[in-house]
Amino acid sequence: MKTLNIIPAYAVPDHPLGMVELWPMDLRQDTPEIYRWVTQPYARYWGMTTKTYEEVLTEYTAIHHNTHAAALIGKINGKTAFLCECYDPAHDLIGRFYDPAPGDVGMHILIGPVEKPVHGFTWQVFSFVMDFLFENPSHNRVVVEPDAGNEKIHRLNKKAGFTYVKEVQLPHKTAALAFCTRQQYSQSKKNN
Repeated sequence: MKTLNIIPAYAVPDHPLGMVELWPMDLRQDTPEIYRWVTQPYARYWGMTTKTYEEVLTEYTAIHHNTHAAALIGKINGKTAFLCECYDPAHDLIGRFYDPAPGDVGMHILIGPVEKPVHGFTWQVFSFVMDFLFENPSHNRVVVEPDAGNEKIHRLNKKAGFTYVKEVQLPHKTAALAFCTRQQYSQSKKNN
């Protein structure tokens, strides 16, 4: 098991939401909260609502040890608020359904339950993650494959500049394959 990280992977101290940070997931510390999130009805598209704690831990242990994927914990003003998974599509199931290009990076995002709704919160978190991904100069395009029925994430993806290409049948869902280049995202930020 990896040791606890002392510095975040990415941090924006003057973000409109306050101090926003991404930390590599610590299995021991973070899995209990992530388990609470992914097993709630609102997270049904995450595909883990019926999983046991051990199954969720096994899933994140596999990501933790995968050199082509990472699970990151998003903190806002020190409080765990969201989960971001990043992966190399060339080493993922989705890579079988299109021709992965150098510079592609896959992304999943899950917002934790909020105590008090904040207008525009989800978009602020989503754009923070996109900024993080494109901060890396080797990332040219973000790849997503959300459940075809997840209208909320489709709205966010389209707002960020994603282009939907096709639906693909994965073993656990019908996914909507979409791409967003650095230029598309940059243009969307100007329009939002």
